Formats: sequence, C-alpha cells, structure tokens
Amino acid sequence: MMRIPSCVIVAIFFIAFVFPSVSVGLGSASTLSVSYESGTVCGILSGNSSQRIQCYRGGQTISILPNVSFEVISGGRNFFCGLTWDGSIMLCWDTSFSNTSFESKRVYYNTSVRLRDVTVGDDQVCAIAVETQVAMCWRGVGNRFPWPSMDQQFQSITSGGGFSCGILSSNGRVRCWGTNNSTAQEIQNQFGNISMNSLVAGGSHACGLNITGFLVCKGRNDSGQLEVPENSSFEFAELALGFNHSCATRSSNGSVVCWGGGGQFSSNFTNGIPFQLISAGSDFTCGLETRNLSVICWGPGMSMNASSSIYLPLPQIVPGPCTLTNCSCGQYPGSAGFCAGSATICRRNCLQAESPSPPSPPPALSPPPPASKSSSSKARDRGLLAFLIGGSIGCFSGLCTIVYCFWTGACCCKRKKIHNSVQPTITGGNANAGGNGSGDIFSLPLSRSSTIRRQSSRAMRRQRSGTSSKHADRAEEFSLAELEVATNNFSLENKIGSGSFGTVYKGKLADGRKVAIKRGETGTKTKKFQEKETAFESEIAFLSRLHHKYLVRLVGFCEEKDEKLLVYDYMKNGALYDHLHSKNNVEKSSSVLNSWKMRIKILLDAARGIEYLHNYAVPPIIHRDIKSSNILLDENWTARVSDFGLSLMGPQSPGEEYLSMKAAGTVGYMDPEYYGLHVLTAKSDVYGLGVVLLEILTGKRAIFKEEGEGGGPTSVVDYAVPKILAGELESVLDARVEPPEAHEAEAVELVAFTAVHCVNLEGKERPSMTDIVANLERAFSLCDGSHERFSSPTISNAPTESQRNSRIHTEDDITLD
Repeated sequence: MMRIPSCVIVAIFFIAFVFPSVSVGLGSASTLSVSYESGTVCGILSGNSSQRIQCYRGGQTISILPNVSFEVISGGRNFFCGLTWDGSIMLCWDTSFSNTSFESKRVYYNTSVRLRDVTVGDDQVCAIAVETQVAMCWRGVGNRFPWPSMDQQFQSITSGGGFSCGILSSNGRVRCWGTNNSTAQEIQNQFGNISMNSLVAGGSHACGLNITGFLVCKGRNDSGQLEVPENSSFEFAELALGFNHSCATRSSNGSVVCWGGGGQFSSNFTNGIPFQLISAGSDFTCGLETRNLSVICWGPGMSMNASSSIYLPLPQIVPGPCTLTNCSCGQYPGSAGFCAGSATICRRNCLQAESPSPPSPPPALSPPPPASKSSSSKARDRGLLAFLIGGSIGCFSGLCTIVYCFWTGACCCKRKKIHNSVQPTITGGNANAGGNGSGDIFSLPLSRSSTIRRQSSRAMRRQRSGTSSKHADRAEEFSLAELEVATNNFSLENKIGSGSFGTVYKGKLADGRKVAIKRGETGTKTKKFQEKETAFESEIAFLSRLHHKYLVRLVGFCEEKDEKLLVYDYMKNGALYDHLHSKNNVEKSSSVLNSWKMRIKILLDAARGIEYLHNYAVPPIIHRDIKSSNILLDENWTARVSDFGLSLMGPQSPGEEYLSMKAAGTVGYMDPEYYGLHVLTAKSDVYGLGVVLLEILTGKRAIFKEEGEGGGPTSVVDYAVPKILAGELESVLDARVEPPEAHEAEAVELVAFTAVHCVNLEGKERPSMTDIVANLERAFSLCDGSHERFSSPTISNAPTESQRNSRIHTEDDITLD
C-alpha cells in the first residue's frame, strides 16, 4: 500500500477548507429555490434595502410577504421556507393553492438559538443550530419528521425525497435519516467512509465533492443519475439534483452539464452560458445566469422541447447570501452594491472563474446595521485574508503536481490502484447502471416510441420498500404475478369499469392497500393497439409528475411482456357518471349526491383539479377528455380528475395560443370548435366541464334520447341552454334532488349561467378555469347562506344580457382558500 506524503495531506486540508463548494439541490439553502409540484420558482431580490423574496408561477410573478430581509431560501414539493439574515426566524409559504399570494407561516423563532442551512425536502424542513451544530427538523408526514442523534454535529445538511443527509463536522462522513428510511440508509451505506466536502440530495440519491474535490454520487440509479461525467479534482462547483437527474456547473467557466433522467435535462440552449448557481425541481432545473443575474429554467418539466429553455420574468436575484462575515474565497465582484450596507456576497468557490463582465449592481441601498468590527481590524483581516489566499493558491498549485504524480504513477515504475474512498468510480457508457445492479444503458439508438416508453418507465422506476404511504409521490413497479393475485386473476367480479386503454379492476395488494388496476388490451400491432400503447405512455408521463388533491394518484405500473397495467389509488365511490345515470339511482335517497350542496362541491373539486393542470402544472396540460365518467369520488366524496390517456402538453408561452392536431375525445363532451377546426386550446377542457355542469344540474346524459314517441338523440347542451337563457332553469333541474331552498337557488343559478358560458361555441368567449373555480367557490358558499361575504350583484331569475355577461367573476369576487 502506498504511503501518502504529509505534504499531500496538507494539500487536502487546503482543498477542503480554503476552497469550499456550496451546492444547491432539491432542498439545499440558496438564494434561488424551486417548489416543484406547483412549478413555483422563487428568488431573493438584489438591489433592495431588504433582500425580499419574489416568485414566479403559472405565468405571473408573486411578491412574498412579509417584506423583510432573507439570507437563504429552500423549496420542496409544495412549500418553500426562508431564513432571515440573522438566523432567528424561519418562515414557510404553501404554494399548493391556486392563490395569487402566499400566506406565511412562522415555523421557528428564537433569538438565542439561531439557525443556518435551512433545507426543504418533499414535505420536511431541517436546519442546523449555529452554536451547537445540531440538526433539527419540522413538518414531514403527519407533521413529524425524525431528528438525527443529538450528539451528532453537522457542518452542512441537505434534504431530498423523504430523507435528509448531513456531513459530520468531526470526520466529513455522511449521515442520513428520514421517513423514507430505506433510501436514507442506502445512501449512507454507499458513502461509507468517504469524507465529503459538500453534499446535495435529490429524489432518491445524493451527490457531492469529496475532500479531494472529485464528484461522487450515491443512492438509486434507476435513470442514470449516478453516472457522473469523468471529472478531475474540483472540476465541478455547483450541484443541483432532481428526482432522477443531476446537474453541475464547472469551476472554470460556470457552464452546466446534466446527466440521468433519460438525457432529457441537457439543453443546447445553455451551452456557453455561465451560471452563478443552479437549483433543481423534480423534473426541471433553473440557473442564475452570471452575466445578468436572470433566471433560466430547462428540462421536460418546463417545456415540451428538452433542448429549449425558459427565461423567467424575475428581477435580478442576489448571486449569493448577503453576509457580514469574512469571505474565505474573497468577495463576489461588485457584491457590495447587491446587499444592504456593508454586507457582502462571498464567492462560492475559490476556483470558480470570475465573470468577464460581472452584472452592474443596482443603486445604492439604505444604511445597514452597524458592523461588529472596527475599520482597522477589518482592514487587517482583509490583508491577512489576501495573504492566506495568495499563499494557499501557490501551495495548492505545487502540491497538485505532487498529488497528480503519486496518483497517476508518473513518478513511479508501476501505477498503483486507487481506493474508491479517495476517487469515485466512474461508470462507463456500456456498464450496467443502478444501485440495484440493473442497468438500462444501450449502445444502439432506439426508436422514438421505445425511447419514450423507456424514459417514462425509468422516470417511474424505484426499488420497492414497504408501503408507499411514506413517500406518496413515487410510483412502484409491480410484477404481473402480484397484480394477478391482487385481482383474483382479473376476475369479472372485480371488474369496475374501463378507461382510455383498457379494463379497470378492483384489487388488494399484499400489504393491504386497495387499488384500481387498469389493464391494457393486448394483441397485434394494429392502429387501435398502438393508440392504447400511446395512452399507457401518456398516463405514466403525466401522472408521474402530477400530484394534487383533486387528481387521481398513480401508485405504480407493470410492463411485462405484452402486458401493460397501471395501478391507481382506489376511488371507493366510483365515477360521477354512475351516480347521475345508473339505473339504481332512481330514488331520491339512493345517493349522497342528491343534494345541491354536494353536487356543487363535486363540481368545485373537479374544477380545481383542471385548474391545476392548466395553470400550475409545468408545462401546462390539456386533459382533452373531461367527462363525468372521468371524475371519480374517493371514500370522503372528494372528486378527482382521472384518465390522462389523451392528455397533451399545452402551449409554452402566450404567443403559442393554439395547438393544431387531429381531434380526439368523447362525443357529447368534445369542443365543437376543436372538432371542426382541429385547433386545440385549454378552452376545450372548459367546454367538457361545462357539459358536466349541465349533467349535474339536469341529471341528463351528455347525449340522451328525448322522451315521447319519435324522440331522437339530443345533447344536454341543446336541451338545457335555451331554457336557462329563457329564465326556465327550474324546468330542467334534476327531479331526484329536492327543489333548491332560497339560499341554494342563487347558487344553482350561478352554476347554470357559468355552464352556459362554458359551452359557448367560440373558445375565446368561454371563461378560464380560474374564473370557473371562483364562481363555483362562490356558489358553494351560497349553499351555506354566506353570500354576504361577496360583493357581486344578486342574481335574478330573468337576467338581462349584461347581467349574464357579468356572471363571470371580476377580480374583486375571487375568494381564496
């Protein structure tokens, strides 16, 4: 065994402590963060007397209150948190609601025990106490998240998908904990005795620089997220990790390189662009451009074309935390102009190249809090710091030669084998990938269809570890044998319906979970079968990244031989269609839905789910098959939108208003404008929902046979709309429901006129989903007799044309959850 000279050890010391690297991942502290479920990107603004937060979501910027100074922020699944500049207060904001503002919630306040390194994971937030270096955590599943041992002190921590990890101050080893304990232990065990200088967590993996500066990734490798590019010591600086991809910036020029995720995260658009820092969401990455401090995002979660990028309309973001402490690597160029008073921004990496043309700082700011050190002491410190930096760089240059000499064997007769705790193993392109030993690397190019299928599968795949309730946004891969047992070999008695590509069965998994299993049709590669295959891929692609209270959750999938199956949460109370149109639902007492309040509540739930698809999914999604049979009811009678087999990504920008393609959908619910012109917009979903509103009001099918002799098929739109406009709403209401009481009548009428607007022949005349949700919220509150909360005019039984047009709410009418 080769003995490492003492000068090499000294070199390692200088590398680890003079050239630190700060990294940004799924849940690491930074001035730029992503709350990925709602596609919210937030940053701390520069050029303000206070470093306040501003966010971007769904095409609009949102200012965050309170307007106070924050040092760092961090984002997770559906919330983000910020730590004030003095570390005494931690505030969090929920981004899961469709609000135009976020309400702050104070998670921590203690002026004597201050915090640093706030990190948000899926649903947990952790931080380090400054004095004791102990890690503390909050929230999590059931508002509880495990803490590491109180006798462990951490130099830094990071949070990922149901787990958090930290680097011990004593020896640089990695320790992990969390509700997703299997992933935490797997990552910790794989790092073993490797001493780390930095660490960033992703969905089920973690990456960082070891003390010799080499990039190391550990954890699960189902999408190649561990297959780091070949690298030299401290070649990389910033890191950002998503669910199944990893990105890093190069120290030399700030350029970004990404790997994993089926190759969907590399963007030609970012070639040659230097980044000051990067931050990742579940399926996209954002970076702060060094030249002008603007925010760019790329990846499949941000655009239909993975090779393109999106500039977010955010002001200049602070290129690093503003601090009063001394900077070991020197100050960021012009940093004094970005922060209040004498606070400055430290360079995040001593080897990182300075921007050839640093951005101009904003105007001078208001006076800062007084500095704790005198001018003379600060000048002395700066001189000592300059001497230390200059000397250490010289020492480092010489010692690097020695290290290279010993490691490469250039100074010896025989090259020595390198232990993997010093230098990470780099997996070759033809090697099997994966922490579980099953790779998915191919040397031959794949066809487009098989590439989509494999990328979809890899994005979903994970090692199974007990119940998924601990980590609800991961989908499991099941074997066909498991699902056969769960459904009693797909017996007819377990058949509960059909979907866009197959038959649906009720099942019970081995761990007791009740699920709905959709089994695709098998057969030859006919056009019909290929359409079913596309529906299967579409459901996986969309539902693997959609997580919302009013969308049916995908539990897992099975792709074995010719079999394709999808596993969903079981919706105990079935489809809305069955409650409205089943022959068993004739008596007034036969269904919970036979009350106007409950029916309006179902409509509101469904509308919120569709609004999420249109406004907050990134990129936006058009469902294309909104109908009552695709609105399912869980055990609590909460409505959830299902069946994404026909769904498509929506336009990426306001300039791309229309998508033109062959029409698809269900007769009776299909947008006439889309059917006739083959032009698809989000307003096509609005039409489908309008038909569902009329179904709820009338109890009629979308297409039904009129009563009496010679009665032919007619649509509920042609049946109900003329009577509603004529003031004869009562004549079309479902007789199975008691006539609405006084306070309900206004609510039912508001729903009726909202439906009339939704089914307008011209898409541009239909309301947006935000308008519809606001009207249904108002209608639902009217059922409780609480309409005094609203300022809108009273609805009469015979509205004028101007009154009808005013039914679609104005901004003042919006009620937030």
